[in-house]
Amino acid sequence: MCAAQLVYDCATVNRKLRKYNSVLAAEASAKFSLLLGELACFDCRISQLPTTDLVCDYFRWRQEDAHRNALNSHCYWLLRRKGQSPRAATAALLGLSVADKNELLFKQGINFNELANWQKRGVGLYWENYEKQAMNPKSGTPVTTTRKRIKCELDLPMKDEYSQFLLDLTI
Repeated sequence: MCAAQLVYDCATVNRKLRKYNSVLAAEASAKFSLLLGELACFDCRISQLPTTDLVCDYFRWRQEDAHRNALNSHCYWLLRRKGQSPRAATAALLGLSVADKNELLFKQGINFNELANWQKRGVGLYWENYEKQAMNPKSGTPVTTTRKRIKCELDLPMKDEYSQFLLDLTI
């Protein structure tokens, strides 16, 4: 049974979120490993938040976290490529401010602010409604129907614009 089927068959896991998490992470890890041809491992979390405001706060925090992690990762791997050990690269970054990390990269010809937004803020995946032209099989007449597809957004807005983007998705 794939995770998509599992989500619709609540009786299978007795509505236990930890089971959903386990199966979703396992399935993503297995599929990605097969496609990549190497071992890959995914984590999963399901957050049940009671209000739209808390959902927006959560996703804003995740976006800020992605930005911090991206800056740290770029710095870390720059130091590793320059020959530092994992421990030395980690120690070199401890206590550095955001400005210090940007300067570290800039001295090596990397302007972090000019990187693609998806590399700094992450990627947004969400359901999008779209209209599709079809043919009514009984009458043979053209019809327009609404379908859903997953939209991939590589250029997510920031701060208040991001909150509005999220709110627009909930409408």
